[in-house]
Amino acid sequence: MFEYVGAIHMHSVFSDGSGEVPDIAKYADESGLDYIILTDHNTLRALKEGFEGWYNNTLVLVGCEINDKENKNHYLAFGIEEAFSTRITAKEYVKKVKEAGGIGFLAHPHETRTHMKEHPPYPWTEWDTDDFNGIEIWNHMSEWMENLTEQNKYQNFVHPLKSIIKPPDETLQVWDKLNLKRPVIGIGGVDAHAHKHNVLGFLEVEIFPYKVLFKSIRTHVLVGKEIIKGKEENLLLEAKQKIYHALASGSCFVANDYHADSKGFRFYASDGNKIYSMGSTIELKNKIKFEVMVPVQKAEIKLLRNGKIIDSVENNECEFIVDKKGAYRIEVYLDGKAWIYSNHIRVGL
Repeated sequence: MFEYVGAIHMHSVFSDGSGEVPDIAKYADESGLDYIILTDHNTLRALKEGFEGWYNNTLVLVGCEINDKENKNHYLAFGIEEAFSTRITAKEYVKKVKEAGGIGFLAHPHETRTHMKEHPPYPWTEWDTDDFNGIEIWNHMSEWMENLTEQNKYQNFVHPLKSIIKPPDETLQVWDKLNLKRPVIGIGGVDAHAHKHNVLGFLEVEIFPYKVLFKSIRTHVLVGKEIIKGKEENLLLEAKQKIYHALASGSCFVANDYHADSKGFRFYASDGNKIYSMGSTIELKNKIKFEVMVPVQKAEIKLLRNGKIIDSVENNECEFIVDKKGAYRIEVYLDGKAWIYSNHIRVGL
């Protein structure tokens, strides 16, 4: 498998971000990212104006973040050619994205904050649909705002990367529950805007520059064939299809790479005859062997079944043998800090 590291969910001058697309791409390239996905609010202007493509070693893809008329039910939509109206319901635009051949993920679904009147919560409330591909299980900016208090606000402004702890428990619980019914893919997002504020009336400060957030929550995709860089239209289309297919199929994992580079993490299953990657649904005929590898000397590797921890090992690789139906995934902790979240491998479901 070929692994590519990217950042998902960010905004440019085409909506409420401060960065021009080429500048955002430059920061991503300097951060060592293989791809980024731009998600301006309710617009695909960056796509229409030709900004999708390679910028040195980074591939810029353009999706959008759709919301309803109440500014709730934010939906990250990729692989579409038009942004849908905010006047229709969330259930309708989720269906339209699917019908258009795109893929979509519920953004920061469980926001509840009440302490920031200028930044109210934007939760997902329309759960009566099965047309979405997955959930943004970890969103840097959302977690930062949800956890902000008068006591920690200065510390969190100065150290925005250190303030990110783990995905919301409620989001993980819903994600695990949904996977008992069908594959629902987890991705991570940075939700970068690089807002600029005047301090003391004359000094303009950029809050959380793109390059800072690009060091945190990343989504690593695994593809079967190497992505070939090139400005030719067919090569761009192939690269785009490979990344979107990996996201749609769950051949990916989420990591806070501020703690350590997670490139090289692997989680797969074997039934004695075939190897199955993350995102797979496999039959339970015999015992299933899970194998896990992490790119550090030692970390705490936890195996979860249906959202419950059933085993834990401290090492850089391990095997787990299971014989029960369920939705299995891996969480990895480094020095006690949440680091890696795999997608599920569904057994007998």
